Amino acid sequence: MTRSVFRFLSRQPDPVRIESDTHLLRLPRGSDYRQWFALRRESRPFLEPWEPTWRAEEMTESAFRARAIRSEQEFHSGQALPLFVFARETDTLLGGLTIGYIRRGAAQCCMIGYWMGERFAGQGHMSAAVRLSIPYIFSTLQLHRIEAACIPENERSIRLLEKAGFHREGYLREYLKINGQWRDHLIFSLLSRDIAPNRTASE
Repeated sequence: MTRSVFRFLSRQPDPVRIESDTHLLRLPRGSDYRQWFALRRESRPFLEPWEPTWRAEEMTESAFRARAIRSEQEFHSGQALPLFVFARETDTLLGGLTIGYIRRGAAQCCMIGYWMGERFAGQGHMSAAVRLSIPYIFSTLQLHRIEAACIPENERSIRLLEKAGFHREGYLREYLKINGQWRDHLIFSLLSRDIAPNRTASE
């Protein structure tokens, strides 16, 4: 990609803004690199047990900018929404939440995944982000089912999903390669009918 393309993309209005009084979810921008790099680097030991292995070259600014462009393309093609989570008042990057594997047709389903910087973990930020994403998925995207998978030992993630109303459905053997090893996962789901009509994202 040329610099002119980067400048063009940086001038475009945000195609997705999912927000509350305290949090904002939006697609990554090239200008987010410094915050993202600092947060990922300082949180590496905290995140490594729960994520696929990251190669060193994936942390470079050029790789990040390419990933930001790919995020826009995935959104416009209807494949996925890789979102960053910010504290709205300070515009501080807290983590990320991806609405991925969007399937239309008979399925009308997606998979969510998320990560949180270590110094922001345990403060309710990701719980707020997941709750913000749910009405967007069911109302704006008009999907029927949200899935999420997590390693059985990840008790924090399990509590988050259960608190958001997800139901545990089963056990997936060697589902994803995490930190260099094939790991079993628990599968959770939330259906559009599981959400009361008058429930808000802040509840």
